Amino acid sequence: MQNYEINKYSVGTILNYVKNKDIAIPEIQRPFVWKNKQVRDLIDSLYRGFPVGYLIISQNPSVKLKDGTLSKGKKVLIDGQQRVTALMTSLLGLKVLDSSYKEKVVKIAFNPFAADDEECFEVQDSSHLKSKKWIEDISIFFDTQFDMFGFMQRYCADNPEITQKQMYEIVQRVKSIENRDIGVIELASDLDTDIVTNVFIRINSQGTTLSQADFAMSKIAADEKFGGNMLRKAIDYFCHLATEPSFYHTLETSDKEFMNSQFGKKVSWLKDDNSDIYDPSYEDMLRVSFIHMFSRGKLKDLVSLLSGRDFETKDYKEEIAEESFNKLTEGILHFMHEYYFEQFVLAIKSAGFISSRLITSQSALDFAYVIYLKLMLTGEVDKTQIKHYVAKWFVMSILTGRYSGSAETAMDKDIRDINAKGVVACLRDIEAAHLSDTFWKVGLVQRLDTSSVNSPALMAYFAAQIVSGDKGLFSPTSTVANLFGASDVHHIFPKAYLRKTNELDQKTIYNQVANYTYLDTPVNIAIGDDAPNQYFKQAFESARTSSTVFGVPMTETELRQNLKENCIPLEIVDWNYGNYITDFLPRRRELMAAKIEDYYKKL
Repeated sequence: MQNYEINKYSVGTILNYVKNKDIAIPEIQRPFVWKNKQVRDLIDSLYRGFPVGYLIISQNPSVKLKDGTLSKGKKVLIDGQQRVTALMTSLLGLKVLDSSYKEKVVKIAFNPFAADDEECFEVQDSSHLKSKKWIEDISIFFDTQFDMFGFMQRYCADNPEITQKQMYEIVQRVKSIENRDIGVIELASDLDTDIVTNVFIRINSQGTTLSQADFAMSKIAADEKFGGNMLRKAIDYFCHLATEPSFYHTLETSDKEFMNSQFGKKVSWLKDDNSDIYDPSYEDMLRVSFIHMFSRGKLKDLVSLLSGRDFETKDYKEEIAEESFNKLTEGILHFMHEYYFEQFVLAIKSAGFISSRLITSQSALDFAYVIYLKLMLTGEVDKTQIKHYVAKWFVMSILTGRYSGSAETAMDKDIRDINAKGVVACLRDIEAAHLSDTFWKVGLVQRLDTSSVNSPALMAYFAAQIVSGDKGLFSPTSTVANLFGASDVHHIFPKAYLRKTNELDQKTIYNQVANYTYLDTPVNIAIGDDAPNQYFKQAFESARTSSTVFGVPMTETELRQNLKENCIPLEIVDWNYGNYITDFLPRRRELMAAKIEDYYKKL
């Protein structure tokens, strides 16, 4: 059985469908990502009669209304939004949002005198406004009030070398763009929502595979009855403000309707927010809001619920769609709540993750926020304990890679377990199953056997140092927290020293994470490329005789404590490159793992 039909619609018909809201174009209220030249190329292709690809349309399922009748599902454009939006701005003169969320119109100029080897369409610039030959904006031809006779008289008066008859034929050819056919694939109206979702996420747009979150956002934007249009704006604006707080002043003047909605006040605090610990995407917002409100982890279920699907009867009901939009809206408002958001970020920072550079899993961060919202809204634990459990869950997730594989599946299982047993009981079960002595003594040590600078285990080690207030190597006053991101990561066995030997001249060997530590840049320069048994002996000798180490005041007792804080064995004073692989790396991994274990258990 074929689940689709292939039809042809003229450009004019498609634009009329959009204007009459017979087709929902969810991407219109999101930033238009095409470059202006791509708009020009699309118009030129239509003008010359070249193919411009297919649009894909899905019809929303018929929903059983409260009075028992069935609604006719609105058509939703699930692929081709950028092309249709390009046509709307260039031919109809409608405004679109650019990547900075500023409104603009992409104006295309036309040159009736262009030779065969010249471009007859260009993106409008100041030269076209000054030229008598160039028609500065082709959208005038598609205006229902366009005065053809008056236009030709004026143009031909300015350009006497062309006759009105010739000009008429040229204008008619440009206007014929609206009669060009575009292929449209229409998915069968009785297709199950899950199947439509799978079709959607297989489509590529601008080289990026579309996701369940993209489809959910399209469903939200296509809704007009339950506030979907405004909800989608709230999600988009929040994400943009989180990364660009200055956008708030633009938003105040550009979208007063939004600012007067229930969401307007909820985003205002972001204008003063400069933290980059958690800058969520729309997928993050949807996932967190959906999981904590619906106790489900798979976004395809959100798409079905927003369509009104009854999972038991398999049909679609208006009351389910309405309830789902209401619950999602409540979840988004929870996500955006200034106190909740800031307290959650503080919980992550309290675990030592003070910089976004330390966070290796956005999925782990998302689920940690789910944990925070669950505990805050259910009252399962005393509010003074919420940050403790959020920090523990986040670090556990990072160390075990809990959400690094099939994140949705893991989240779905965890939220169902939490719904049944609570956060505290679930955390204890996970710790018992995955954080045994074997994990700390063997598994974690093995995870530190890597050269990846983004190793979750390495980031957890630095977080442990930050929480403990550890000082950088040979730095009695500079903490790792102060040095992180502002100073160098030092190779304890300098890489230039190791590369002098053929067997150690490989990045995967000298860049082992167990060979990294933080110290001040001047100290790093002073050490240079000396062997450890040279510069560590020098450090101890200096501490004993002058109470300074590389020019920094430090006693021998302080130096020993400093090495302990940085998980460096004292035997290093006698080690050279021959001890690097067999002695130093294994021992330091064990010390680092022990530090992380102690840190985790004290969180």
